Amino acid sequence: MRVVIQRVSEASVNIENKIQGQIGNGLMILLGIEIGDGITDIEWLCAKISKLRIFNDENGLMNLSLNEINGDVLLISQFTLHASTKKGNRPSYILSEKPEIAIPLYQKFIFQLEIEIGKKIQTGIFGADMKVSLINDGPVTIIIDSKNKE
Repeated sequence: MRVVIQRVSEASVNIENKIQGQIGNGLMILLGIEIGDGITDIEWLCAKISKLRIFNDENGLMNLSLNEINGDVLLISQFTLHASTKKGNRPSYILSEKPEIAIPLYQKFIFQLEIEIGKKIQTGIFGADMKVSLINDGPVTIIIDSKNKE
């Protein structure tokens, strides 16, 4: 699994000109599910995300976690995070998991992250045409891959 995490002061997702999810201070997360991903990837990533110290403390240092600031989360499914651009100019998505397997993993990810942060998160709709808006605070953007653990 691969995530792109952006620290935001606000973020929202629109589907068919209707707000599907909206948050204030917190994280907007793009989630890509790869063939072979499973529950251990979900557990590791959700624990890492909830404890990642990327919010400013009283001294302006990135020293606080999402849990410590009681921040919100907007989670968006993003199969293109596993695009391969090795050959030619058209990305291949052969590494992205098929929807019939990815959707239950996406739902488990939502459930696990809600447990980790102790509150409901906002989401898009898996596979929908979504318009995402955000104000990246910092800017702070971090990419984490559960296979590389980096």
